[in-house]
Amino acid sequence: MLTIEKLIQILPGAAQSPMDLGDIVNGINFSPVLNTKNRVAGFVAQCGHESAHFKLVRENLNYSAEGLRRVFPKYFPTLDLATEYARKPEKIANRVYAGRMGNGLEASGDGWKYRGRGFIQLTGKANYTQCGKDLGLDLVGKPEMVEGTKAAVATAIWYWQKNNLNKFADADDIKGMTKAINGGYHGLDERTRYYTEAKKVLST
Repeated sequence: MLTIEKLIQILPGAAQSPMDLGDIVNGINFSPVLNTKNRVAGFVAQCGHESAHFKLVRENLNYSAEGLRRVFPKYFPTLDLATEYARKPEKIANRVYAGRMGNGLEASGDGWKYRGRGFIQLTGKANYTQCGKDLGLDLVGKPEMVEGTKAAVATAIWYWQKNNLNKFADADDIKGMTKAINGGYHGLDERTRYYTEAKKVLST
């Protein structure tokens, strides 16, 4: 059973989280999806990394021109174009997320409206639509709901289940979990450290 004390032991930064740690713990403990030590440890470790110890629930798109060229070279092929969008998060989101993940064109504003939110960032109108339907929430009409603690936990568990992440947790496959969430292995060392600590703490 996860407790607030154990959560902070695993992720010390959670003590400074503006989110309701009780809601986080309850959401995990009462989930039929996260029903073993490995599964809880994997979820806490991955969400802990993705959300900076459950402190961040909104995607940061405040990039410099150089950052845009490095992270989104496909969408910013020239420095002039990157400079036009630099430090303008709404414009950036509307460009890089346009015409995919169920979003409309750049002018639709869908990229910004359905930018990444939650502890495992829900991104794109199609995901907000399907997740909202499955959870019985109007996430399309009120996407900012995902920034609330209960919804941030619920949408992360939805993502976890939808992508069958339990199979990786059951196999102690932290790389598999990371790839399914990140698309690569960014932060693998940190995620592995959190996972190892979580398993140890949850065994006590």
